[in-house]
Amino acid sequence: MSSQTIAEKARELLRSMGEVRNTLRQYISVRIKEEDVDITFELLEILAYLYKKDGSNQQEIADIMLKDKSSMTYQIDGLVKRDLVKRVEDENDRRNKLIFLTEKGKSLQNMLQGWVAGLYDKSVQGIDEGEIDSALELVQKMNENLKS
Repeated sequence: MSSQTIAEKARELLRSMGEVRNTLRQYISVRIKEEDVDITFELLEILAYLYKKDGSNQQEIADIMLKDKSSMTYQIDGLVKRDLVKRVEDENDRRNKLIFLTEKGKSLQNMLQGWVAGLYDKSVQGIDEGEIDSALELVQKMNENLKS
């Protein structure tokens, strides 16, 4: 039986989650370099969200990425400069800009999603779906506790 308290176990869990994210980031960064794609991990995260929900507004993307609006503006500027996304004025609110993938941005989707899918497939080897469900539920409860 472990002598760790539940708080110490929680700390170790959160540290391990950070380590998983860093490993994922390193793997994707290596693949980006190998394929000579002009993109960063952070920009790839934004593209991945737009692949699911093209035409999102900048604030929604910032909220999902846990970034402030000004740093999101900078990152989206980087995607615009690379011709991967474009800003379109929202017809309902002219102050709001919707972010859409360009054809060039869409053309990267299969390659980029293939890398990510392969990585996630590798990460869950030997783990059953119930374990993933339990872990997800646990992390969501911890997050709710911290927000309350």
